[in-house]
Amino acid sequence: MVTGRTTNSGPGRLRQTFAALAALAAVAVLPQTAGVAAAADLPGYRPAADATKTTGAARTSQAPQIKPGMYTDSIKRGEEKYYAVALDAKSSAYFSAVAAPKPGSKVADYGDGLSIAVKDGNNSVCGSQARQSFRGDGTAYPIADYATRTIGPDISSCQEAGLYYVVVSREGSATSDPTPWPIELGYLKEPAVKGAAPQQPREGSWSTVTPPPPTDAVKHAARGGTGFNDAGSVGDGVWTDRIKPGESRFYRVPADWGQRLNLSAELPNATAGSQDFVSGALGLNVYNPARGMVEGGRFVSYAGDPAEVKQFTAPVAYGNRFDSSDAISVMRFAGWYYLEVTLHPDTAAYFPKGADLTLRVDVRGTATAGPAYAGPAGDFSVTPEDRDMASKGQTEQEAEKSGTLQLVGYAGIGAGVVLLLALAVWTVVARRRVAQATVPAASGIARGAGHFPQQGPPAPQDQRSQQFGPPQGW
Repeated sequence: MVTGRTTNSGPGRLRQTFAALAALAAVAVLPQTAGVAAAADLPGYRPAADATKTTGAARTSQAPQIKPGMYTDSIKRGEEKYYAVALDAKSSAYFSAVAAPKPGSKVADYGDGLSIAVKDGNNSVCGSQARQSFRGDGTAYPIADYATRTIGPDISSCQEAGLYYVVVSREGSATSDPTPWPIELGYLKEPAVKGAAPQQPREGSWSTVTPPPPTDAVKHAARGGTGFNDAGSVGDGVWTDRIKPGESRFYRVPADWGQRLNLSAELPNATAGSQDFVSGALGLNVYNPARGMVEGGRFVSYAGDPAEVKQFTAPVAYGNRFDSSDAISVMRFAGWYYLEVTLHPDTAAYFPKGADLTLRVDVRGTATAGPAYAGPAGDFSVTPEDRDMASKGQTEQEAEKSGTLQLVGYAGIGAGVVLLLALAVWTVVARRRVAQATVPAASGIARGAGHFPQQGPPAPQDQRSQQFGPPQGW
């Protein structure tokens, strides 16, 4: 912070002040340099920028302790890793694991997969154990799911405060690529609810018939990311992007309490090339804000004609967590929901340079009031800024950069005004010093002429006034 002083306003102080103001102005208008983009044709999964590197242990006694946040690690085929976590008796906790094998890696459908569970000190599973595997006819893509420690009135296990363990394991076929998979671990806490928890929605309170997708004539440009951390935002309407064979692209859409998602991803018809049949050509996975998979990944085949894959979710409700159906239970809180779209490598026979991808996003229903959380909802909420990002198709990084550039613009304007005011002050001070230096000389001449009584020797002229001028480097 730059602070101004009104005392000791000599030329040295003025030069220092001008130098500081000039430095402030220079910082305010410095151009923002963008990061260097990866040159690989198929970029790998990008972990969270603030993720902490950790190493899970094979034994509980050596398990590293994790706290709310993001972590990175790797896991070998057939390996099981433990991470310790201290839980209270009030908050529900969500632990996600993302496995991100390198694009093009050899994987086996249903044979290669990742499991995650929360266990107590007696090795008893809290709730159900989640396992996700590949379903894209041998396509390698990021897979994710979560395990939970849920607090609830009708839940008897794992409700006490104490030390628990997050257990992540990798299963794999002997014919698959044995290379270790990078994994990203996430830990989110959901605040307790004041009073009684909202009940499960009554049966039949919402329709299960999938409505038609949006058919807006206006199409918006979407920018998919490599994973959850750089996913491009999308809102209601029709969105277009480009996707390469073997690539997975991530998008996110805000869904508030009471709302549900009607989603589709489409490939156009091929105008030339092969007539081969590609099984599992186009896939769509949907995840909730804690990275829990809404429903098993859906893939459709492709043979040159237009193809689409759809998902229609249950409405977001706190009480969904008490439902026995995984597809309903996972729609338990508001926030950003994620879309993962995957294109099979064999579609290169039709789209050697990449394909046009169309997303149709329909956020249905009116947003309602959520539960009365005892603390900030954080990731389990939708803000006006979230909706604004979605309508503009921005990533979180782009939204932050836009806000930073706007702030820098305001700072630049402010610094310019400060510099102009400082220049005016300098001019006034300089003129005053020149005037003060010339008055004694004039008085001495008058006294010599006998017009004024002699009261002492003439004051020496202040030589510092002759040194004044614009600060060095101005």
